[in-house]
Amino acid sequence: MAGRGDPPEGTPEGLPGGNDDEYRSVVFDESFVRAARLQEFSAQERMGDHARAVRSRPGWGLRKGPRHFLVLVLLIAMAFGAALYMGVRHPYRPPEPQPVQALRSTVVPLAPEGTVAAGDPAGLYARSPAADFRAGAAGITLPAVRHTRNFSDDQVMTALTIAKDYLVGSSLDPAVLTEGAVRPVRVLLDPDQLNQFDRSMNDPEDDGRHAATGWLVRFDPDRVALASPEVRVRGALAFAEAGPDALEVTTDHTFAYTVRPAGAGEGAAAGADGRTADDASLFTVRRQLHFRFDRDDLRAHRAELLLSYTQAGPMSCAADAAAVMQPLLAGQRATGKGPAGTDPYDSGRAAAAVCGTLSSAGQPSR
Repeated sequence: MAGRGDPPEGTPEGLPGGNDDEYRSVVFDESFVRAARLQEFSAQERMGDHARAVRSRPGWGLRKGPRHFLVLVLLIAMAFGAALYMGVRHPYRPPEPQPVQALRSTVVPLAPEGTVAAGDPAGLYARSPAADFRAGAAGITLPAVRHTRNFSDDQVMTALTIAKDYLVGSSLDPAVLTEGAVRPVRVLLDPDQLNQFDRSMNDPEDDGRHAATGWLVRFDPDRVALASPEVRVRGALAFAEAGPDALEVTTDHTFAYTVRPAGAGEGAAAGADGRTADDASLFTVRRQLHFRFDRDDLRAHRAELLLSYTQAGPMSCAADAAAVMQPLLAGQRATGKGPAGTDPYDSGRAAAAVCGTLSSAGQPSR
């Protein structure tokens, strides 16, 4: 009698089950079935609307995904570590900002060979080398602007403009010259130089670091007054790149002032001391300045003043010019002479000296 799972007449020939050995080679084991990409839905799953007969199963590549992900994370971590190491050890790291240097200054008095010539301001200018100089800020002209390797045209122009503003504020502003004002100069300095500047203004000293006249031109208002507000100027500015993060500007200008004793008003009649409106005299100051600008200075419109070299006369060699300029006035003579004649109108190289003799070529003709 046939079994409960077999047909009554037995298993037909040629169908599975008749000869198990014949089909043993095509029987799929459990691991093969689990690995199949297609899997038949159950009867209950196929009863749903729009149900498909089969569903896809993830293949071997996706099953290996977690392992691949771990490898990728490891590679990223190694690359990040290598980049961090190279960033620390790389010899071409961006340079650190340079510390701001202290100003070094020199003021050289120029003593006249004879008495100081007197006259009215217009006549003094007309008879001096300053006759063709421009008046005021118009005499401070900027050179042709061109970009450098690391600074644009605009940045170069900004540096030159700041240098000109400094010259105007420190050499031409009447409040600075005779009223003791310092703010027009102070606001243009790098903050790291302000302590040195303030000490120079409050306690000037001829030590090459703290002379007020190294920063600006000023006179003692109790002794000297401007005979005319017009100041004659001639000079030049130059610029150069001092590395990838710094611009340098050098200036060389001669300023011609007309001065008279304080209290002697223009057009006044002769007083008890015999002075008249023609008692003005010419006072000449040659200033050579060296500025440096980093990118922060350019953005903030400020300067680092590194060097200041000044020749001024007529002054006595014995004069203390650390706090204020002390010009010899009309009719006065120097108490001492320098080693050689020096012309502050000569644009050649200025010689360093403790005192010089004011050349006759640098004074008004008589």
